[in-house]
Amino acid sequence: MQRVHRLSRREVKTILHYTGDVCMLLGAAMLVPILVSFIYNEPRYIAPFLSSAAVSAVIGFALVKIFKIETQITLKSAMVFSTIIWLIACALGALPYYISGELSYLNSYFEAMSGFTTTGFSMYSNLNAVSFTMNFWRAFTQWIGGLGIIFLLLALLRSTGADVMRLYLAEGREERLRPSIKHSTRVIIYIYVFFTAIGIILFLLAGMPLFDSVFYTFTALSTGGFGMQNTSILFYNSIWIEIAAMILMMIGATNFALHYTVLKGNWKEYFRDIETKVAFSLIILSTILVTFVLYNNQVYGNNLLLNFRFALFQMVSAISTTGLQTAFYPDILSKWIGLGTFLMTIIMIIGAGSLSTGGGIKWLRLGVLLKGISWQVKSFILPGKAVMAKKIHHVTELKVTDDILRITGAFVFTYLVIYIISIVIVLIYYNDISRVIFEVASALSNVGLSSGIITPDSPVLVKLVFIIDFWVGRLEIWPVLLLIAIVINNVVRR
Repeated sequence: MQRVHRLSRREVKTILHYTGDVCMLLGAAMLVPILVSFIYNEPRYIAPFLSSAAVSAVIGFALVKIFKIETQITLKSAMVFSTIIWLIACALGALPYYISGELSYLNSYFEAMSGFTTTGFSMYSNLNAVSFTMNFWRAFTQWIGGLGIIFLLLALLRSTGADVMRLYLAEGREERLRPSIKHSTRVIIYIYVFFTAIGIILFLLAGMPLFDSVFYTFTALSTGGFGMQNTSILFYNSIWIEIAAMILMMIGATNFALHYTVLKGNWKEYFRDIETKVAFSLIILSTILVTFVLYNNQVYGNNLLLNFRFALFQMVSAISTTGLQTAFYPDILSKWIGLGTFLMTIIMIIGAGSLSTGGGIKWLRLGVLLKGISWQVKSFILPGKAVMAKKIHHVTELKVTDDILRITGAFVFTYLVIYIISIVIVLIYYNDISRVIFEVASALSNVGLSSGIITPDSPVLVKLVFIIDFWVGRLEIWPVLLLIAIVINNVVRR
């Protein structure tokens, strides 16, 4: 029993070897912004990115050379690796912000974690003044994070079989597009790059400059939400740019297995899938209700379509867990009159699709729980010996067992417990409960929609709570709890 809560030395060495691979991968990624610094004549950023890349590469090379793969990675050790590697990747990803002198190290780590976890909160006090090079790094971290750090590693690993399968599962992915996990990861990357190209074209056609198009494609498709301007997408005041952004946000929030099925020509699956039904039902219902609230209070004047435009964009941004905004604090809390912000909070907690770039509880889990409630009610009506078919349509017909319902319920309960604990801690420093509830939901679901609470001047503990929420939300709880259990068990034993 003790071995279950411990890692063997061979497992630790294997984890450190894979950690080295990720560090070298990040070192290579840090060289890309240097090209941007040359293009936009910003030479002061060459040294920070070169030195950051060198640090990452040296650490990675040393780990790979010193620690060899001595055993097949187990699901337990894969989950521990996936938990730790996000902390390490963000520690390295923070270096360019810190070495350039633009942010303190804590704020740099916050920015990196917000980027890699595709959350979207920022520690820059004035986004309008951020350079092209640093903006590219911010967007690029979100683009990488949308796929997943381990996911990119899997596409490059030469190994196959059990190791790849367990690493794939450890990052919260259970579905595969092809029988081989290696093929599945590469197909998803191809689809991701294809949609990236489509997004850039859409923004260019909508009238956005080239760099902005690349930036917002990276942040919208990854459901990240970083903005180049203090007013995010509202800066452009263009209905066409907002439409392009909403298309990309929904693409990023949709299950990539479903994208694969649709791209193969089976487009009817898009309308049959339980996740799509849940998502669009929520968008339609919440947008209608919020439009009514906004129009009734003439928040955006007596123009019904204008009120609908603001309501729809915020709801799509919330349910896709992106965080791009056209409405801001204090308007969002003072003029959206209770129901609007309450619905946004609920939508953010529900989150995006499974096997997507988004966060939250996920559409699939909500669909399963709603079906479970329906089946339970029917079981009271049906005769005792009646057999009920418990199935949902999610890309294919899936049988829902009692174990699936139990695990889904446990996940949702744990998610809400973490949410409540985070709220309690933040309330120590901020007594505006409506803003705290909104902001913490946004953090834990990796959204980034802001009520104005988190700023560069926020208390250290609040920043740490948000960083942990970003991390826990991106990893979908279980790997983090496993790591905590292993640490506690070892401390108790000693």
